Amino acid sequence: MIGIKGVGVSMLAQFLVEKGFEVTGSDTAEVFMTDKVLKKCGIKVHQGFSIDNLPERDHIIIYSSAYNEKTNIEFAEAKKRGLEMYSFAEALGYFFSSYFGIAVAGSHGKTTTTAWLGYVLEKSFLAPNVMVGANVDQLGGCSITGSSDYLLIEADEYQNKLKHYNPNAVLLNNIDYDHPDFFPTKDDYNQVFVDFITKIPKNGFLVANFDDDTVKRIANVNTRAKVISYAINELADYVAYNIEQRDDKQYFKVKLGVDPFDEDEGPNELGDFSISLSGEHNVYNALAVIATCIELNVPLVQIRSHLEDFKGVSRRMEMMGRFRGATIIDDYAHHPTEISATIAGIKKKYPKKHVLTVFHPHTFTRTKGLIDEFAKSFSDTDELIVLDIYGSAREEQGGVHSKDLILKIEEQNPDLHVIYIPTLEKCEEYLRGKLDQNYLCVLMGAGDVFRIGERLVNN
Repeated sequence: MIGIKGVGVSMLAQFLVEKGFEVTGSDTAEVFMTDKVLKKCGIKVHQGFSIDNLPERDHIIIYSSAYNEKTNIEFAEAKKRGLEMYSFAEALGYFFSSYFGIAVAGSHGKTTTTAWLGYVLEKSFLAPNVMVGANVDQLGGCSITGSSDYLLIEADEYQNKLKHYNPNAVLLNNIDYDHPDFFPTKDDYNQVFVDFITKIPKNGFLVANFDDDTVKRIANVNTRAKVISYAINELADYVAYNIEQRDDKQYFKVKLGVDPFDEDEGPNELGDFSISLSGEHNVYNALAVIATCIELNVPLVQIRSHLEDFKGVSRRMEMMGRFRGATIIDDYAHHPTEISATIAGIKKKYPKKHVLTVFHPHTFTRTKGLIDEFAKSFSDTDELIVLDIYGSAREEQGGVHSKDLILKIEEQNPDLHVIYIPTLEKCEEYLRGKLDQNYLCVLMGAGDVFRIGERLVNN
């Protein structure tokens, strides 16, 4: 597996090992979040790329979409030798099609929803197979294997990987324009989801967030399958209402297919639920899990219990520890909508804390394409540090600078204290002299900003 440390490739690697395949891989020598999972699985990982890493025969080559013949010596050599080669998405699609495939799709919340649903199904003895694009302590990694015919995957839309998957069921969380390096327009981006849900067979089902106007519009006209809707305080098949944050948990009620403000609780009332994850976005994720579990005939008592027990996934509002009394949280949010939702959830859970956000912009194309949306997404933080942009190897560097983003943020939030610190090292130095017990510091971004937290907490 070329590029085995990527979150998608590593989840497939763990799945394949647990299914009895012999797996080796290669990647850069840089330490990734996935190194621990790969080591735990006993997978030999070559640090750095070399043609000597390639097997002589009887192996299939699976490669990350980050690499191609021009950018990777192993890819070029494998192609030259005529070895059997598949992209990560092609390989995942092959296995996905061999099961009753359930795909969690959408712009935001895929990882958490996949892991959450997988956890509830496993604890409810449905023996699912699950692949998640992050480490999940309660699943023992990023993949679990079971004896059932269910295979649940986190289905990434980037580069239209969805075209390789033929689902029996889809959970569609939301559609919010992203990846402008690959999708020139919103219509191009939306179309991949239209094409995806069109493939659900008539005897399958679509679980859809009807509070998202785009999801609601395409779900109503683009699938032959059964549509199961969910929403908050609006008419849908599953409706959450009376949402409260109390201490470390959220509490809410759920009704079936009726006006949520109808005081008659009657037979349509599913009752009270509580979850350990903060933020309204996680109520939506929970509703998707509840609806899917009921469709799969999981008893309500099991759903209620295991939904509450789920603790979340790595890098999603993850408590890293404390430094000089300050709470340090790591979060993967890298899109404006995710940033707004995460900071709002943190402020709701920690109302007495002074929230300092360290934002590590991810990719030049996303920063440039969504700069106006980014500027509006930090209104709930008390202070903001912006680091230099974390560029992707797959894009042309430049075209925008973090200082451009700061100017836009200051225009939208004139009272917000925003500073520019270029590097992780300089930011760590600044935080060491600033943080105390009154602060909550959230390290935000899809790059390696979490390394600041590791050093603060451990040294």
